[in-house]
Amino acid sequence: MGFNKQRVNSMAIKDVFLEGVKAGWKVHNASLFTKDQRLEADVVIVGSGAGGATSAEILAAAGLKVLVIEEGPLRTSSDFKMQEATAYAELYQEGMARMSKDGGISIMQGRAVGGSTLINWTSSFRTPAETLKHWADQHEVSGLSEETLKPWFERIEKRLGIEPWPIAANANNEVIKKACQALGYDWAVIPRNVRDCLSLGFCGMGCPANAKQSMLVTCLPASLQKGSQLIYLARAERLTFKQGKVAELECLALDARGVETTGKRITLKAKHYILAGGAINTPAILLRSQAPDPYKLCGKRTFLHPVNFSAAQFAEQVNPFYGAPQSIYSDHFQWQAGAAGAMGYKLEVPPLHPAFAATILGGKGEQNAQRMAKLPNTHMMLALMRDGFHPASASGKVELRSDGSPVLDYQMTDFTWQAMRRAYLSMAEIQFAAGAEKVFPVHNQADYMTSLAETRRVIDGLDLAIHRARLGSAHVMGGCAMSNNPKLGVTNSRGVHHQIENLSIHDGSLFPTSVGANPQLSIYALAALFADQLASGFEA
Repeated sequence: MGFNKQRVNSMAIKDVFLEGVKAGWKVHNASLFTKDQRLEADVVIVGSGAGGATSAEILAAAGLKVLVIEEGPLRTSSDFKMQEATAYAELYQEGMARMSKDGGISIMQGRAVGGSTLINWTSSFRTPAETLKHWADQHEVSGLSEETLKPWFERIEKRLGIEPWPIAANANNEVIKKACQALGYDWAVIPRNVRDCLSLGFCGMGCPANAKQSMLVTCLPASLQKGSQLIYLARAERLTFKQGKVAELECLALDARGVETTGKRITLKAKHYILAGGAINTPAILLRSQAPDPYKLCGKRTFLHPVNFSAAQFAEQVNPFYGAPQSIYSDHFQWQAGAAGAMGYKLEVPPLHPAFAATILGGKGEQNAQRMAKLPNTHMMLALMRDGFHPASASGKVELRSDGSPVLDYQMTDFTWQAMRRAYLSMAEIQFAAGAEKVFPVHNQADYMTSLAETRRVIDGLDLAIHRARLGSAHVMGGCAMSNNPKLGVTNSRGVHHQIENLSIHDGSLFPTSVGANPQLSIYALAALFADQLASGFEA
């Protein structure tokens, strides 16, 4: 399906969120506060993404007074114009310029009401059984077996319309399917959290049709309908503690751009607090708060699924900017050596819109222009590295800059680079098997090559190092790992902080390793389970 902007503009699409605000939802823009605020609730939740909004819906349905704090702006379907410059600036952390400390890895995270669910590419996988077993065996996590989580996965899948994409893959995704069939490699259809999807392909810029079942149009509205409150453009600065409990949460109001503070403070008092700001921002709040951390675990063992890329040019048009962005994947290379053996990787494709593509394809001047001129015929594949399962795996730690803002110091290792070299080879083989005329392992020392033999030779000789291989990530995990052993985890296996009894964490920072799959469904399911447990034992 080709992109038809007029078709979108002519459709009578309800702006679900704005209609709710007009009907009386308690939604507050902190940039408009003219004086300091002091509010109370049963539960305060920091973050309105997968973990925060899921928790808010369940707790509000249980009759609790819920207040959600969001640092980013409110943007709804009326604002989503499918323009990269606007979307990246307004909907992403640091204007889509968030990087690892050394500047070598681009980190894509959402920063708006709805969090990363607003801008992800809809891929929704259950936590692999191998991952859950590894957490139980190696990290003393209990109560999170495949069987225990099955009803929670089913509940979320029904809630968010998650099912394998029923429509034929676009040409971009068809490459994996076609080649894997020819090579005898495993492949499968990706489950997506969409309803009545128009296959526009601009999922990373906010869905103008409200087809993506993000938190903006599902759990957050349901929570607000039950009486919850939302304050956006408010930064959760620090928690204060008293006698082993959180006493208050101090927040700062931000200006309309979400950049500068306005000088107005928001103090929140609750019976229980949930941090769901993501696996960089949640550890940062605890670090700024100087939260109890006897074993110095906070912010440590943070994982990225670091990604490398392989581009290919085909004689026929691929049009990688149209259609469902991700609908086919391969786990053929994911678990070949077991969970703790050589690092595995998941193969998927990204959509390629012009600004995004120009950055990934790289090159200067005429070289970049030539690469971009072939964009309609260009296919891109990515490999998600399953970091955190082996002691030699790359990992990171969240640190605070001098102004208190967080940065992730992620250190690559030879073990991880070896996996990336194998992934370059796997991706090149698949692209040539699908009929590519040229393949380019995206690396400063490489360019397009016309044969698999030549490509293998070049890949074998690449100097794999930060700033030479172009790396990215959209999946930040860990940093506040769960474990029943306080020496291994910041929280227990129910997401409750070991040292602070009225503080929980409901986001991807809980994961003891990376997931080994796109993590949004894992976050939804754990947040739903933990919120249900919290509601059941809540003391009024």
